Amino acid sequence: MSDDLLVRQEGGILTLTINRPERRNAISPAVVEGLSTVLRKSRQDASLRVIVLTAVGDQAFCSGADLATGQSFKFDYAEPRLPMPEMYRIARDCNVPIVGRINGTCMAGGMGLLAICDLAIAADHALFGLPEVKVGVYPMQVLSVLQHLVPRRHLLELCLTGDPVDAATARDMGLLNRVVPRDALDATVNDLVARLSARSPTAIRRGKYASYAIESMSFDEALRFMEGQIGLLAATEDAVEGQLAFREKRPPRWTGR
Repeated sequence: MSDDLLVRQEGGILTLTINRPERRNAISPAVVEGLSTVLRKSRQDASLRVIVLTAVGDQAFCSGADLATGQSFKFDYAEPRLPMPEMYRIARDCNVPIVGRINGTCMAGGMGLLAICDLAIAADHALFGLPEVKVGVYPMQVLSVLQHLVPRRHLLELCLTGDPVDAATARDMGLLNRVVPRDALDATVNDLVARLSARSPTAIRRGKYASYAIESMSFDEALRFMEGQIGLLAATEDAVEGQLAFREKRPPRWTGR
């Protein structure tokens, strides 16, 4: 694994940290490859409960593509699946919650990394934007993961003007769950991770899968799909244990099955 991406697992918590502070944590091929590899492997780890995605320092979460290389918008068109969209696919298939710890400014491709997080908490000094039009391109790939997260008029304003917004505005747009002072970021993220870790892993894994599965379904299709999902979930050991623990007024003992 490249030093561009730091990987640390403690118990059921996996932390992925972009480590390119000298380039404002810009995306490199090694970052994309590392994220793809680790997120793909995470599906085989039954002990995993939460993934935290963040970056080194407190200035930038991710500034997007590394334009200084001159290679950011050069593609192999013989390959139908490009590395960044493929990483988005892998992240969507990840069956545990991904929490974004947004430690600083988040721009361009960094907004795509933010969007693949299921939940996100940002420090209040962070800025957010899609400045691609300022260098003659457009956030084509990023729109695939932002289009269901941000209302159209807000999203188009970000894309068409290229102008950034502050953290409070990003939260109001739906990009973030919470905005906190810089010195409260770690405590707030840790609290969220602890609460997620205390819940049924079975309910969370199947619930995340179902939540995204119905995204493009019609109302009737979604209802039919969810009718089957609740029956499957109710038959699991965690569902039986959770209801028994409720009746017995004790903490549940989750098995993840």
